[in-house]
Amino acid sequence: MEIVTSWMEKGIEQGRQQGETSLVIRQLKRRLGEITANQESQIENLPLDVVESLAFALLDFQTPTDLDNWLAAHP
Repeated sequence: MEIVTSWMEKGIEQGRQQGETSLVIRQLKRRLGEITANQESQIENLPLDVVESLAFALLDFQTPTDLDNWLAAHP
């Protein structure tokens, strides 16, 4: 039973990660127009806590360069 619980928790966490990442990418596209495939890939590989930080930071972005600079500072 413990293995099933662990797998369920991992699945829930993965779902949360994918959902928040997807939302942030949509918000970035709305804010900046389009983002590159490379930027999108970098965002998809960020840990959840960093994606959450990006969700707040993107409110101050004006250009795609702002996103590049933020991503460079959060490898």
